[in-house]
Amino acid sequence: MQTGKAFFLPKLHRVAEFLLSQGVTIACNLLFGLLCVRLLPIGEYAKFVVVFAIQGSLMVLLDVGISGAFIPLIGERIDDRQLIADYLASLRQIAHWLYAIAAPLTVIAYPLLVRNRHWSWQTVAAMIVIVLVSAWFARVGASYGSVLIVRRDRGRWYQAQIISGLVVLALLGIFVAIHKFGALTAILIGVAKIIAVAIVYYLRAQQLLGVKGTPSKEKRTAIIQLTLPAVPSVVYYALGGQISVFLITIFGRTAAVASVGALSRLGQIFSLLTPINGVLVQPYFARLPKKELKSHYLIAMAGASVCGVGIVAIARVWPGLFLWVLGPKYAGLRTEVVLVMLLGAIGLVGGVMASINNARRFIYYSFVLADNILTLILQVLFIWKVDLSTVKAVLWFGIASLLPTFAIGILTAFYGFARGGRRVVGIDYSLERK
Repeated sequence: MQTGKAFFLPKLHRVAEFLLSQGVTIACNLLFGLLCVRLLPIGEYAKFVVVFAIQGSLMVLLDVGISGAFIPLIGERIDDRQLIADYLASLRQIAHWLYAIAAPLTVIAYPLLVRNRHWSWQTVAAMIVIVLVSAWFARVGASYGSVLIVRRDRGRWYQAQIISGLVVLALLGIFVAIHKFGALTAILIGVAKIIAVAIVYYLRAQQLLGVKGTPSKEKRTAIIQLTLPAVPSVVYYALGGQISVFLITIFGRTAAVASVGALSRLGQIFSLLTPINGVLVQPYFARLPKKELKSHYLIAMAGASVCGVGIVAIARVWPGLFLWVLGPKYAGLRTEVVLVMLLGAIGLVGGVMASINNARRFIYYSFVLADNILTLILQVLFIWKVDLSTVKAVLWFGIASLLPTFAIGILTAFYGFARGGRRVVGIDYSLERK
């Protein structure tokens, strides 16, 4: 039986490659976002925030997990290029149907969301077009990017992400230097990156496959059956992930919209740590012998907690350090910066806990359902009872929304241990009790 250490040694170079590429990509995205915060006037940055909030939700809704289903459906048949092409064609049909539903809804919902911003109809129309185009290419990138992963062309997958991130920063510098940088320019630079990555993945996938896929009802059914149980959670995540921006856009002032967006961007410093969950934490705990699980679980949670508490403490003692990053326009958000760091810290610890629970197959429908229901009830009560026109109120709403998930995660872990600490073993992920 391989221990966690024995498992990682042969794959250390791949782990390092993944972490380095993801770290560079996330750092480029974070730096681009923070530079936009500093460089754009508050009113202009509010437009940037709303466009990418809607885009983020629409990207998730257009995919609803179908790209993720592509890899397990192929399984070990990675050399069957016709099979891969057929699944890809079937996936593409489903995506077209989803887009046909989502696009009209976006055209209707977007003007309603921003009606209190008093932007011109030309501005709103341009935003809608940008959102729809970028969401379409993001879906293309997700689908064809999965082909690169299946065909083990990770190098090209990494390169596209890293190079596009660096080019985006270069473009930002050029437009700033020639004094042509504004909200529209920033938005179009971000969209150009999405389109460029999608084109690279599309062309490379065509080279790797070399055959034309044929969609079929059988394969569409397989994709739908695999993704259907996760659809409610995906839809909830698509809306819940941007709900703070949506609420402040509906109830707050334009300055508050920009402030929430700026603070959320600052909170993304925690995203530098999230790739560790997928590439280190989850595989390690999936193969860890049961006798070592409890102690290692506690060590992992303690480490994540210390990291999160440390960042919150720094924000509490030296909020100016974080506010300097955002620039003088947001210098008054001293309490708010502590709240957004607390929000990120809860998400960090909860993410590590969720990764371990998933690795050990501590997955129970009753707990998932309870989490969704409790979170929804709490959010409805919050919207009903609290004035959500202020930045502080929206941040507290975000913190409150995480608490049911955090508590359910703890209960899930206790229940999992009580049931014997199931674990995943072997390449086929079959379950075994020890």
